[in-house]
Amino acid sequence: MGPVSADAVKARLATQAIETPSWAYGNSGTRFKVFAQQGVPRTVEEKIDDAAQVHAFTGVAPSVALHIPWDRVDDYGKLADYAESAGIRLGTINSNVFQDDDYRLGSVTNPDPRIRRKAVAHLLDCVDVLDATGSRDLKLWFSDGTNYPGQDDIRARQDRLAEALATVYTRLGDDQRMLLEYKLFEPAFYTMDVPDWGTAYAHCLELGPKARVCVDTGHHAPGTNIEFIVAFLLRADKLGAFDFNSRFYADDDLMVGAADPFQLFRILYEVVRGGGYEPSAGIAFMLDQCHNIEPKVPGQIRSVCNVQEATAKAMLVDTEALADAQRAGDVIAANDVLMDAYHTDVRPMLAELRAERDLDPDPLAAYLRSGYPERIVAERIGGSQAGWGA
Repeated sequence: MGPVSADAVKARLATQAIETPSWAYGNSGTRFKVFAQQGVPRTVEEKIDDAAQVHAFTGVAPSVALHIPWDRVDDYGKLADYAESAGIRLGTINSNVFQDDDYRLGSVTNPDPRIRRKAVAHLLDCVDVLDATGSRDLKLWFSDGTNYPGQDDIRARQDRLAEALATVYTRLGDDQRMLLEYKLFEPAFYTMDVPDWGTAYAHCLELGPKARVCVDTGHHAPGTNIEFIVAFLLRADKLGAFDFNSRFYADDDLMVGAADPFQLFRILYEVVRGGGYEPSAGIAFMLDQCHNIEPKVPGQIRSVCNVQEATAKAMLVDTEALADAQRAGDVIAANDVLMDAYHTDVRPMLAELRAERDLDPDPLAAYLRSGYPERIVAERIGGSQAGWGA
């Protein structure tokens, strides 16, 4: 392929789409305290309004993910129309089987069949939401697990999980998909029922082509080579989505690229190299973040821009020179090819791309000048602020 031109990279970046999460716009915090902010949305419609601002200033955030029941409404078709009128669309539907007292010992893997039926019923309700919104993807994350050896039968819990997933999979429409997320630990500390990408992959492989793995970049043990996971899942045609965030210690849900921008570049290089940016790949690029101390909308804008920058650098890798060095066994030259792309300052190129699309070259500065932050503080008075509580 040889050196990649800036024009070629801009042409590919023009089709980029990064989904923001509705919950990022509400109040959230540490495990111990939520720090409320002024101007935070009180309704799902106001969350959509904020998400629309991110898209308006970046041009690459055309959808917002919903979380049920946090974003429950009576008429999801009407909500989809509201999003369209705001300039975006409703994206991935996220289920919630972790915030009910019944789920203390698990949801779909709970030893109590009544609680398992309740959890599966919620997941099926979420598929109904997919039908109403026209969304493609249902994302599943389970807090299920155990805290102590002997607390429950590990194998039996896998059987219950497989049964629940199969029930939901059968309900999916022809153009709908199931995204199975995993997490190393928390809230369970001895075993998580879906602790890693291999477990998620095994279940998705058993289910069929509409089941794929969601890689959350914060859900791994320290030192895990996430780009290897990405390469493997792309090769197996089982990578369905990313939840992008940063972590210093655990599932910190910080702005993507904040902790290790080089890791983000390495991950996105494997996406580019593995064909993950081709439309046929169907990869959903999503953010999953909780903005604890920084303002919500700016946190999302910064994250979107960070993903854009890392993607641009990944697309600049001279794959021909890299392949030549790899074939020759020239370790240093091969590494140099990657590092040359990583050290390229792509911000001027992205500023040009935005200007060509009639967007401000600096999305965050433009948002802060727009008057929107001051307006939502003045208007969003009264009612209950959106947030998950702590």
